[in-house]
Amino acid sequence: MKRIHFFFFALVATASLPAADRPNILLLFADDQRNHTLGIAGHPIVDTPNIDRLATDGVRFSNAFVSTSTCWVSRASLFTGTNERRHLYRVAPGPLDPDLCDTSYFTVLKQAGYRTGHIGKEHVDLADESAEKMFDVRRPLFRRPFFKEQAAGSLRHTTQILGDWGIEFLQEQPSDQPFCLTVSFNATHAEDGDKRPGIGHFPWPKVMDGRYDDQEMPLPRLNDPAIYESQPDFLKQSINRERFFWRWDTPEKYQINMRAYFRMLSGIDHVVGRLVAELEKQGLADNTVIIYTADNGYYLGDRGFAGKWTHYDESLRIPMIVYDPRLPADSRGRVLPQMALNSDLAATMIELGGKPTPSTHTGRSLIPLIRGNAPADWRTDFLCEFIAVPKTIPRWEGVRDENYTYARYFVDGPDQPSFEFLHHLVNDPDQLVNLAAIPLPEQSRELKRTLRQLRQRVDVLVAESGSKMADISPVPPRKPAKKPAKT
Repeated sequence: MKRIHFFFFALVATASLPAADRPNILLLFADDQRNHTLGIAGHPIVDTPNIDRLATDGVRFSNAFVSTSTCWVSRASLFTGTNERRHLYRVAPGPLDPDLCDTSYFTVLKQAGYRTGHIGKEHVDLADESAEKMFDVRRPLFRRPFFKEQAAGSLRHTTQILGDWGIEFLQEQPSDQPFCLTVSFNATHAEDGDKRPGIGHFPWPKVMDGRYDDQEMPLPRLNDPAIYESQPDFLKQSINRERFFWRWDTPEKYQINMRAYFRMLSGIDHVVGRLVAELEKQGLADNTVIIYTADNGYYLGDRGFAGKWTHYDESLRIPMIVYDPRLPADSRGRVLPQMALNSDLAATMIELGGKPTPSTHTGRSLIPLIRGNAPADWRTDFLCEFIAVPKTIPRWEGVRDENYTYARYFVDGPDQPSFEFLHHLVNDPDQLVNLAAIPLPEQSRELKRTLRQLRQRVDVLVAESGSKMADISPVPPRKPAKKPAKT
């Protein structure tokens, strides 16, 4: 397959850099946000001026992905710098692998003298010993409800609380020590237990009251009912369709919930502005690298779906921005086309701290790309998968490269023929045609060869990840998802 040369930069020496050369690191981690929902990415409605400014003055990855699209796997991948096949969180029982926690970016940077902090949504079970090694400051905060009662009896949104806590962390930062702080938002995740449209299902912070009230929300581009009808039954009957009826199934509900969703996202942007202002106030801005990204993509009614979990780009693509105030002016504002993964961020932060990437990591540092030095061996494909699931989500594994997406779903168990998808991304960027479903006699010899190569590539990527998948049992059949009765 076609290979493209990419930028790379030699790894730093094993020894720690001098304290003056080690920047502070602020990672801002949104929930359920697809790559296109930023003003800087060209979205016609959503207002994200503070995040956009990070991209204007930094670099933005236009081809950033998660390898598994769900909350807990993405966070485990972020913590450990590995893909799901390597960390096996919720595939194997128990907390996140303690050995991988020992090489997490938190642990490595803490041992290197950084003050490390994680505030907000964790969604990953950690052994007490692992957490002690990883964090100097740990303040978990989960939704349910999004509005938390304060000491004076008022209610405050979790997004704003995380802004408060982040500012406290910065105000308490010693002047002679670098920091690495991760702010993990619960927004823009829906409140699944509350199906009321608007502030019930997508609760926004009060500072965003009235935002987008006078704007018409554009319909999903992949809104044709025929696209949903073309899906195999196991996806039509999955949680993707069930949650569609929670959020997007009527024109009125769609408009209400999209406005609410964007208010949540603009609420995150508001807190980004607060944190940047505090960095400037504390004299930390000139030496703080800020990274903005999200835990997975998100269906906003596309294909007749809601949620994430699948092989389609709406599920896998995420925003990713790295702002480094030390970059020269002519290196800022670039949009990088190379494939970046959520598992790359751990190695990136470790290199910023002057340490080499641990051998346990499946991700690679993005610093070479950010600094504009060309490698010959940057990835042109990656393993994508979903192997630890509730009953409503089918297991699958696949590979995405520059030309194709291939996925095989284990709908009848590991020993039975799998259901395959093959999309030609050049000719069919919306992934509307499943070439694998074309009867074999009608397939060209080249297409048969491509299918065979991609199947083999999945096997190679699985082997390279260093772990085998646990037993893949059949996903029990479900009743077709139906539109709920009106109440």
